Amino acid sequence: MKLFEVIEEVIPVEQVMNKVIHPNCGAVNLFVGTVRELTKGKRTLYLEYAAYKEMAESQLARIGQEIQEKCPDARVAIIHRIGRLEISDIAVVIAVATPHRADSYEYSRYAIERIKEIVPIWKKEHWEDGEAWIGDQKETRVYPTGKPEMGGHEL
Repeated sequence: MKLFEVIEEVIPVEQVMNKVIHPNCGAVNLFVGTVRELTKGKRTLYLEYAAYKEMAESQLARIGQEIQEKCPDARVAIIHRIGRLEISDIAVVIAVATPHRADSYEYSRYAIERIKEIVPIWKKEHWEDGEAWIGDQKETRVYPTGKPEMGGHEL
């Protein structure tokens, strides 16, 4: 497993954490994002994540680089899952190790917010009464064709 990866399998949380543990780091913050059942009052049955994998992994690595520019001693790993995910399945794991705990919290949050801003990963929600691609991860973009496009090609 790489430090920055998009995978279709269950994310091995402990392996992600072990990638960042270092003797100079006294804090490791793990962010584990899971699939929730209720969103804006609607019951989700399951989600489907899709990605432009090569670009997504490049952007995850960019986020790691941005964190290291702000905190040179930081160690970062980010793994995002794609495919069908059931309620409570793990969608993303972010591990940030730093010498001090405040930085590990700060940069873990920074990473998840940047993922939503720049990483080409899309989510399709399936409800009891329908389904829809939910734009980008910040839910600020809609898809006129009903689904995201990758390099001019629809998913």
